[in-house]
Amino acid sequence: MQADFKRKQTEKMQTDRCSRLKAAIILEGAMLLAIGMILFGDRTSLQKGTLETTADGYIKWVDFNVSYEALCKAYEYDVESYGNEVHLNWIELLAYIAAKSGGDFDSGAAADIRKVAEQLLDKKTTMEELTADLKYYDYYLEAYTAVLGGFVGEYEIQEKPDGEFEKKYGLKAFSPIAKGFEYSDYDDFGVSRSYGYRRQHLGHDMMGQVGTPIIAVESGYVEALGWNQYGGWRIGIRSLDGKRYYYYAHLRQNYPYQGRLKEGDTVTAGDVIGYMGHTGYSTEENVNNIDTVHLHFGLQLIFDESQKEGNNEIWVDCYDLTRFLYKNRSEVHKVEGTKEWKRTLEMRD
Repeated sequence: MQADFKRKQTEKMQTDRCSRLKAAIILEGAMLLAIGMILFGDRTSLQKGTLETTADGYIKWVDFNVSYEALCKAYEYDVESYGNEVHLNWIELLAYIAAKSGGDFDSGAAADIRKVAEQLLDKKTTMEELTADLKYYDYYLEAYTAVLGGFVGEYEIQEKPDGEFEKKYGLKAFSPIAKGFEYSDYDDFGVSRSYGYRRQHLGHDMMGQVGTPIIAVESGYVEALGWNQYGGWRIGIRSLDGKRYYYYAHLRQNYPYQGRLKEGDTVTAGDVIGYMGHTGYSTEENVNNIDTVHLHFGLQLIFDESQKEGNNEIWVDCYDLTRFLYKNRSEVHKVEGTKEWKRTLEMRD
């Protein structure tokens, strides 16, 4: 009897434990669901609210989440259809997918691009027809044009050193790291930084060797050049249309820049502009206080000059962009007797 009683007590305790565990799991699931609804609801309302603020003349926020695969697929259709009766614009393709998905590019985005591209090429529809009822297409088109507007187009470049220039169409923006120089990276956008004050990392770090030639991603003019306690020796280049500000930081101690570079100069995409180092994190100039040798590469969007500095700055996650730009790396050669490197094939943008 006593053994039977103990067995029943044990079974009851196990049943109660299972019931409590099940209830806890259900409660936890309900809480996570509620939190998720709040977070995604806030994100949706934030996105819609952000889009609606464009009525005063300029965009105030861009969340650029276009995947590497989507960039590659849209670019392929743009280049392959160039000169044909139907020429597909890669930015329009990306903006269409973003307007359909709320700016999210999942693993199926490249397949979605292929599907709509084939419909357009077969003249089964037009981009105007496809986007007529997409409320936020114009927003994404303007935002993505601001990010990618200087990347693809017509240009002239030498096929060999001192050779004739040939006209081409395609990717005319370059990787920020010269061809032949290895580097490592990962998606570190938004991670915490604490020097000076706690803040987010609003750029992309590319780790390499001291002296690695740094390349102008896009043609533009030098807007900033000199010391900054956070970025060390740095260069800021504004695109010719004024929409993009490229920030190259932590350049080499003692010899950070291409020798003749100065504020106000115009640079061509693919030019050598400086050299990798680890300067910065000091109010004193020319100090190596960064532990790891790397280039901090940043891309800021500017729809209105009030966004250049302050609380309204828009910085873009460049990880997938730099993966995409790896397709086009500027070939360079050493200038004998100097610390300089120079591009090998000249280009006319």
